[in-house]
Amino acid sequence: MIITFIILAFLAVFLFLQDPRFGKAPAGERLQLIKKSPNYREGRFQNINFTPDLTEGYTMTGVLFEFIFKKKERRTPAQPLPSIKTNLLQLSIEQDVLVWFGHSSYYIQIEGKRILVDPVFSGNASPIPGTTRSFKGTDIYTVDDLPEIDYLLITHDHYDHLDYKTILKLKPKTKQIVCGLGVGSHFESWGFPIQKIIEKDWNEKIELDQNITLYTAPARHFSGRSYIRCNTLWLSYILETRDFKMYLGGDSGYDTHFAEIGAKYGPFDLALMDNGQYDKKWKYIHNLPENVIQAAKDLKAKRVFPIHSSKFLLANHPWDEPLEKITTLTQNDENPISLITPMIGELVEIRNENQLFKQWWKGIK
Repeated sequence: MIITFIILAFLAVFLFLQDPRFGKAPAGERLQLIKKSPNYREGRFQNINFTPDLTEGYTMTGVLFEFIFKKKERRTPAQPLPSIKTNLLQLSIEQDVLVWFGHSSYYIQIEGKRILVDPVFSGNASPIPGTTRSFKGTDIYTVDDLPEIDYLLITHDHYDHLDYKTILKLKPKTKQIVCGLGVGSHFESWGFPIQKIIEKDWNEKIELDQNITLYTAPARHFSGRSYIRCNTLWLSYILETRDFKMYLGGDSGYDTHFAEIGAKYGPFDLALMDNGQYDKKWKYIHNLPENVIQAAKDLKAKRVFPIHSSKFLLANHPWDEPLEKITTLTQNDENPISLITPMIGELVEIRNENQLFKQWWKGIK
């Protein structure tokens, strides 16, 4: 009886993992290309420096027990978060702007091009329905609210950055996709033509337009959509025009790559940095707020937009702690970096260094 139950359980899991939302692991010519990457060793992609999943002294069992059973106050907001519904369809293409959708999803208009990064509009950051739901008030946008997208940038294939339902709806609106090595396998399995997919390793250059250049750069993280990890590449981007430079950071823990990117490409007019869903227990794969400040200085960034917060519950800290902590750290810094902290949907004028933002999270329970 027990053996039968175990067999049925394994069969159920196997069948569930065949669902298209999990994408497809790289194979064939794509896998052969991956194996030639200097960042692919011992059957998986590797970070620049050794990166354990957990900080020394902690176990996955203990982390899971704490997350599920230990009560934490204010991990989710008790009331809907405020937002502004900017009409993206009526924006002049001449405006250089940015609109944040919460967590790590955002829209950029620059030099007449429309760029979308890590969109998640399904209200869920997990392959299991009804689990990692978005906070109330954060889902004011849908794919229908977006104009045609010139470039869809994906930093890595985790569910809170690469959302199956959103990607399917974006298919008729997306001209070109840029992603890390192996991630194109997911898109191809979802019906995207190979001609639309640009897969790159770290430290590569893509001429998007005569006025816009995109560079791929390292991050300190991992990847995977099922039981196989690190079979696709995670990365960050440098977006450069003739007179403006942005760092589009994916998920990352602090490491030497920030200073290396700053030395090679900096200074940056604006850096979007992972700041949220962190914990000292997994400090190697997600920045703590103090790491964000240091990384921004390593990058030589004039302004920092802290992202990866305010939409999903993926850590034990209070939902507003990431913004509250980084604001306090900045205010107490002898050489503070300017912070950009808009509400979801608020129009950010990326060239306007004097644009002010309210601390909108204050007073929300």
